[in-house]
Amino acid sequence: MTLLARSAGSAYSICMQYTLRGVPKALDEALRERSRAQGKSLNEIAIEALRDGLGIGADLPVRDLSDVVGTWKKDSAAEAAFVAQDQVDKALWE
Repeated sequence: MTLLARSAGSAYSICMQYTLRGVPKALDEALRERSRAQGKSLNEIAIEALRDGLGIGADLPVRDLSDVVGTWKKDSAAEAAFVAQDQVDKALWE
C-alpha cells in the first residue's frame, strides 16, 4: 500500500491536472475552433496555448514511450480477456 501511495504522489507531480473556471466565451470558441481545425484534442490545444503564451515553446520534455515499445509478451489470460472484451451482450442492448 505504501508503494502505491508513493507512486500516486509521483504521478500527481508529473502529470498535473488543472480545472479552469470562468473561461471567457471568446477564448473557449477560439480554443475549440483551433482544436477542430488541427484535429487535436481541446486539452492538447489548451496546453499548447498556455505553453506558447508563457514563452516556453516546445522545449518541454516529451515522453516518447520508446523504452516500452516491443516489450509486450504474449499472455494467454490477457489474450482471453481481450477477446472477451470484443463480445457484445445483445441482451444489454435490447
